[in-house]
Amino acid sequence: MNSALPRRVRIREVGPRDGFQNEPETIPTGDKLELIRALGRAGYSRIELASFVRPDVIPQLADCVEVLNGARLPPGVERTVLVPNSRGLDNALKLRDRFDAVSVFVSASPTHNQKNINRTIEQTMADVQVMGKRVGAEGLKLTAVIATAFGCPYEGKVPVARVLDLAGQFAGAGATEIGFGDTTGMANPAQVAEFFGTALERLPGVELTAHFHNTRGQALANAYAALQAGCTSFESSFGELGGCPVPAGSTGNVATEDLVSMFHEMGVDTGLDLNEVIDAARAAQAILGRKLTSHSLIAGP
Repeated sequence: MNSALPRRVRIREVGPRDGFQNEPETIPTGDKLELIRALGRAGYSRIELASFVRPDVIPQLADCVEVLNGARLPPGVERTVLVPNSRGLDNALKLRDRFDAVSVFVSASPTHNQKNINRTIEQTMADVQVMGKRVGAEGLKLTAVIATAFGCPYEGKVPVARVLDLAGQFAGAGATEIGFGDTTGMANPAQVAEFFGTALERLPGVELTAHFHNTRGQALANAYAALQAGCTSFESSFGELGGCPVPAGSTGNVATEDLVSMFHEMGVDTGLDLNEVIDAARAAQAILGRKLTSHSLIAGP
């Protein structure tokens, strides 16, 4: 093992939300719950389960209440929900006892933010300040995600200063963890290494999370670059499920099983059982009725 690498990382599984939301097939609630139970056997410490978005915008997630009420996970697993605004938080808090953390988000690109949630960045961040206080008052953990942090399909390069300014605003609102999303897979390893080196210096005391998509086949290389820069927190989706609804056609998140396999082969502990993650991905493949693109499903552990 490279002694300069972290010895352990944390992985949040986002398949039940970010993964499912962009799948073309309607996944029955019972099948979602079966897959969540399968993920629970893999040893995750945190899983993103649902999102309180408008059902007409993302019909796949319209059963978020049923999913939260039916999800059965081992004790100690942090259950996260994503909310786009205060109205979404209102709905989420009706199920306060079914989750442990609330994730809020913004796009670093003004165009992407407008197309994604029909708001300006300024409107989104003003609402974040309000939501942060409410989440804290409920005794819940607040996490945040900055989408298009490494590039925007509409605007191209996104200024690092803007991304870090937004991260500072999230930290000020009470976020103890901030994710940086390569939402449409535009990042490259050199860019990622430089970004996390800077971000880790600028945001001490905040857990920084890397969230990569595999649109251009560089997700694992980007994850390794982030790891080398000192990042120890990652998000991924089993089976490489999902993508981004805006723009259409954006491909999936880095596959959890591929990420875990790479880390384990380098001597970096994830706390996950790779075989169980692969079994969950195979179960998703069977439910969807088509082959998934994860390399680990082809080669095995």
